[in-house]
Amino acid sequence: MLGERHLKSQTARYRPVDLGRAVGLSAQAVRNYEQAGMIPPAVRTPSGYRVYTDDHLGALTAYVALIAGYGHRAAGEIMKAVLGGDLPTALAVFDTAHVQLHRDRETVERVASAVVLLASGPPATLAPEVPVPIGVLAHRLGVTPATLRKWERAGILAPARSRTARVYRADDVRDAELAHLLRRGGYPLHHIAAVIGQVHAAGGPGPLAASIDQWRGRITARGRAMLTGSARLADYLSSVS
Repeated sequence: MLGERHLKSQTARYRPVDLGRAVGLSAQAVRNYEQAGMIPPAVRTPSGYRVYTDDHLGALTAYVALIAGYGHRAAGEIMKAVLGGDLPTALAVFDTAHVQLHRDRETVERVASAVVLLASGPPATLAPEVPVPIGVLAHRLGVTPATLRKWERAGILAPARSRTARVYRADDVRDAELAHLLRRGGYPLHHIAAVIGQVHAAGGPGPLAASIDQWRGRITARGRAMLTGSARLADYLSSVS
C-alpha cells in the first residue's frame, strides 16, 4: 500500500530502460547504481518489477553530473551521504575536491613559471658538461645529499651510478632544479614526482611548455563540470525538500 501511494504521488513512472535513456545509461547500469545506493531504492510492483519516479530521475541526473566533475568515488560518497540524510558529509567531500582543484590550478601556474625558466636551459652553474656527484649538486642547490637521496626514493630523481656513487647528468640537474623550485613552494614529494613525470612524458621542458595551455584547459573543464554537478545536486535537493 505504501508503494502504491508513493507511485500515485509522482508525476511520472519509469522503467529501468526509461530512466537509463534519460541520462544515457543502460538499464543494467541503472539497476547497478540503485544496488550500490547511488539512487533511492525503486518501488516494486506486486509482480516484482522496478518502478522509478521523478525522484529517482533527479537523483540519477545529479549522480551522473557529479561523476563528470568529481569522479566516481567522490560522486558516490556525495550521493550516499545525501540519500542517508548526512548533508554535512556530502559538503565535506565537495570541499576536499575544490581544494584539490585549487591546488592543481596553482601547480600548473607554478610549473608554467618554472618551465619558462628551464626551457632556455639551466643556469650555467647548474649545467655541467660531465656528470657531477651528489655532493656537488647538493651544494649548488643549497640542499643536503640526504635530501637528494630522499627525492630519489620519491621517484623525482633517477641518477646514474658509477662504480662507487651516484652521478647526475644535465637532465638530472634540470629535474633537481625544478623539484627544488616546487619544494620551496610547499608541494609534497609525490606531487613533485608527478610534475617531473609530466616533463619526461612531454620530452623535456620545451614540449611541456607547449602543453601548459592544454593542462589549463583540462582544469577549467573540470571546474565547469563541478559547477554543473553541484547545480544538478542542488536541483535534486530542492525537489525532495
